[in-house]
Amino acid sequence: MILDKYLTQAATQGLPGLPGLPRLSQTAPLSRRQFVTMSFGGAVGLAFLPLAPKPVHAQAAAKEVPPGQKPTEAPGAFVSIARDGTTTVLCNRMDMGQGIETALAMICAEELDADWARVRTGFGNQQPNYVDPAMGMHLTGGSNSVKNSYAQYRELGARTKAMLLAAASKQLGVPPAQLTASNGVVSGGGKSATYGELFEAAMKEPIPERVTLKNPADFKLVGKAQGLKVSRAKSSGQQTYAMDLRLPGMLTAVIERPPVFNGKFAGFSAEAALKVKGVRAVLPVDLDRGGRGMAIVADGYWAAKLGREALKVDWDLAGVEKADTDKLVAQYRELAKKPGLPAPQPHFKADLGPLAGAPKKLVAEFVFPYLNHAQMEPLACTVDLQADKCTIHAASQMPGVDAGAAAAVLGFKPEQVEIVVQMAGGGFGRRATPTGEWVREAVGVAKALAADGKRAPVKVVWSREDDMKAGYYRPLTVHRAEIGYDAQGKVLAWDHRIVSQSILAGSPFEAFMVQQGVDMTTTEGMREPYAIPMQLTVHHPKVNVPVLWWRSVGSTHTAFVMETLLDEIALATKQDPVAYRMKLMAGDNGARHRAALQLAVDKSGYGKKKLPAGTAFGVAVHESFESVVAYVVEARAAGQGKGARPRLVRVTAAVHCNFCVNPKTVEAQVQGSATMALATTLPGHAITLKDGVVQQSNFHQFMPARITDAPVVEVHIVPSSDPPKGMGEPALPPLAPAYANALARLTGTRQRQLPFAMA
Repeated sequence: MILDKYLTQAATQGLPGLPGLPRLSQTAPLSRRQFVTMSFGGAVGLAFLPLAPKPVHAQAAAKEVPPGQKPTEAPGAFVSIARDGTTTVLCNRMDMGQGIETALAMICAEELDADWARVRTGFGNQQPNYVDPAMGMHLTGGSNSVKNSYAQYRELGARTKAMLLAAASKQLGVPPAQLTASNGVVSGGGKSATYGELFEAAMKEPIPERVTLKNPADFKLVGKAQGLKVSRAKSSGQQTYAMDLRLPGMLTAVIERPPVFNGKFAGFSAEAALKVKGVRAVLPVDLDRGGRGMAIVADGYWAAKLGREALKVDWDLAGVEKADTDKLVAQYRELAKKPGLPAPQPHFKADLGPLAGAPKKLVAEFVFPYLNHAQMEPLACTVDLQADKCTIHAASQMPGVDAGAAAAVLGFKPEQVEIVVQMAGGGFGRRATPTGEWVREAVGVAKALAADGKRAPVKVVWSREDDMKAGYYRPLTVHRAEIGYDAQGKVLAWDHRIVSQSILAGSPFEAFMVQQGVDMTTTEGMREPYAIPMQLTVHHPKVNVPVLWWRSVGSTHTAFVMETLLDEIALATKQDPVAYRMKLMAGDNGARHRAALQLAVDKSGYGKKKLPAGTAFGVAVHESFESVVAYVVEARAAGQGKGARPRLVRVTAAVHCNFCVNPKTVEAQVQGSATMALATTLPGHAITLKDGVVQQSNFHQFMPARITDAPVVEVHIVPSSDPPKGMGEPALPPLAPAYANALARLTGTRQRQLPFAMA
């Protein structure tokens, strides 16, 4: 991930201090941990909210904490074992379908030598124990969960086992050296005790500073395919999500939001709404982006919905910018013809002199639309507000931030707010707004309800239409490339411009992820690992459309641009696209890419298997969030007749994520990512605006991929013993360009936009 690369650069080179912090030394490089401590404990902590809990590393900075004594290392905060041996391992993230609650439990249970059949999973909260140990804040995102917590959960399991052995030694009267632990039982000296019998005493033992971890060759769970611990509950409809939550006396609320972002109501009539059976109150509330709306509170969702439909509101939209997609695309295209702000990385400062005299030239523009996250479960947040405490039940990707946001709205201290993290039915970044947007709004409803004398737990529900028309979106983005190359395909000069709103501007992350005016998420995925000279500049227009990270962030567009342009050059110079890529990514920097691409080629039969007439191979490979995914796809040309369109028939994926903790979840993530990426190529998969109003309201207008669109997907994993990387996002970016490359071979036409132009 670009953040990790920036932190590494900061740690090794030293960088100017963040706002409000002393300047970092340029002569005495900081460790990664010191830099994260300063950045998150200082600039981010201040920028999020003054009341946000201090990150663990910020607390540790004032006083050095011995190994094993940090909140993130406390076994009792993560592992509990009942008398019957049922072992619960808490996940320090939110699971939205990526399977990390099972993966992290596997890692812990492996070192603990627990009985896997008796292991259960759960979630932490906003307490310091559950921050990302590498980032120093509560965060589920960036495909960091297993990557950043692999060592942490191994040590948690090993420390818990060591404490169990210490307790067993005292209880059984057997020296520790003669004891062994296996499958939830400690044995030795002809005696034994179960983990359940020992756990209470074990938690009173000192937490060991250092533990010996297993040799991976001895792993019994990790590295083996395991089903999710929640699979049975999910497949049988018993899994509870945030939308399902019920509390005694709970009310349900929906919010009437302005049709244009940042609008406010000039006046309203609640008379008809209050006549709807079950409606309890109609309350003005502050919205996330400075707007004002109306909350309709009722006994249940249907009454609240009918009440909202009966509400009469006059909207004040004066002075509010009304974004229009067609006009924005035209403006972006004009901006893309002019150099923007230079991307700060040295490898983006190439000489453009050879461009004018290059024997071959390629000029291309690409347009990528706004996209809605469209997670299966829309947003829902339940707030139980008491006079001196607030409990929030939500599927939060950033519970620390959301707790701080809630505290600020209520005027509470951070310790007066608790986030009970729920399982989520998808997320893709939508549940991680740096302002705490949807949690803030829900808390505002609860506060207004209490002020109206009707204090009660209240669940604020977003309908699909609410989130589609008034949510956050992947930014509309335009790329323009001017490339000069020779007859052998050698790139002589590449002038590249990107026009896109900044995701990070105005957020806490701006302090260290916007460099020299350039949002690093906009450029991630450009150029690497290809050894080509590129000058890259960026425009960040300000538009009244809220934007946010969307699954795989910048790589959603940069991978498409890079992989289709290089494929085009390969074919123009009569080179095999695979061989051409292999040549361009020679050297250590491309070793993992080459391994993934070669595995995909070998498993797919590329170059050897004869395809049916009207079918072609397409290839793409891309790294995001430190994992590499290569696709070799088979696509079929559009048939005859009205509505005929091409079809993605087969997908062969090869993944290099270093050591693979659970092959089954990796396979599931690749299959899901491929289907989600396929949707971005299909007609109608775009968010458009007219006079400031989002034109799509539900899936009949924002088309997902259907089961009839789904190809066969085969997943292969490159063997590796290196520390694991993430897999929640990396499989999405290369699918669309691989599909586009296959279609180009069939039709001779290059796709320059998503969704594909099929006229």
